[in-house]
Amino acid sequence: MLKGVLFFPVTPFTEDGSIDTTKLSEHLRAGIESGAGGVFAACGTGEFHALDLAEFTSVVRTAVRVAAGRVPVFAGAGGPLPLARQHARAAEEAGADGLLLMPPYLVAGPPPGLVAYVHEVVAAGSLPVIVYQRGTARFDVPAAVEVARLPRVVGLKDGTGDLDLLARIVTAVRADPATGGRDFQFFNGTPTAEGTQLAYRGIGVDLYSSAAFCFVPETALAFHRAVTTGDDELVQRLLAGFFHPLIALRERVPGYAVSLVKAAVRLRGLDVGGVRPPLSDPTPEHLAELEQIIERGAAIR
Repeated sequence: MLKGVLFFPVTPFTEDGSIDTTKLSEHLRAGIESGAGGVFAACGTGEFHALDLAEFTSVVRTAVRVAAGRVPVFAGAGGPLPLARQHARAAEEAGADGLLLMPPYLVAGPPPGLVAYVHEVVAAGSLPVIVYQRGTARFDVPAAVEVARLPRVVGLKDGTGDLDLLARIVTAVRADPATGGRDFQFFNGTPTAEGTQLAYRGIGVDLYSSAAFCFVPETALAFHRAVTTGDDELVQRLLAGFFHPLIALRERVPGYAVSLVKAAVRLRGLDVGGVRPPLSDPTPEHLAELEQIIERGAAIR
């Protein structure tokens, strides 16, 4: 069972565009030692969409080596079905503890097709799978229950922000005799999830991923402690002074959910390079604003 703040590391690139495993190891080590509850390598923040299979395998293998069993390591898998099956096998061979099944790209299938997609990827290996509901992967309640019944599907990460739909899925899965007794986890996977976490907790979803943990683990952990202990005053100060301004900046440019995080890691002293196309790095003006947001967040106690 996952717990605490979930760490989605960026993927560092060298000047020639190759994977920088030395910087990745440093990034991973810092996050784990700061108190991450789990590592999700080569996922959305890690530019999963921009990695070839060999690069993906290198990132996952590095995460497994650095984690050394201290926290679970989940690897991304997804995209076209044949490639998703290759990701599943490669992640297992690299020693990952589980998969985060990302949405298939471009093609939006109906719920039965999405269920079949999950079946196929799950069958490609033996790792536990968390299914990511977002974009082209949107499950209705019956489809979500069917997916949750698969023995190796252990969770659902929601990135839609549709709390009405998710509340019905949570209730149905937890009430289903085939899934209610299992350790099945739901978690909030919206970009900058802290901004919506109070609402998710209201429907019984306490776990969430934190992109901010990549670059301000102290702020991310302060928010997590405040939420879990009921320190509502600190929660509101952190939302108003850090997370909401970060969200407002993120929403100005498509792809900033990833490129702002990577830029922030650089601002905090670790040169992880820029993002790969089709994403673009923040403008100088936005970098200056990001630095101010980070500084204000650090001052909130």
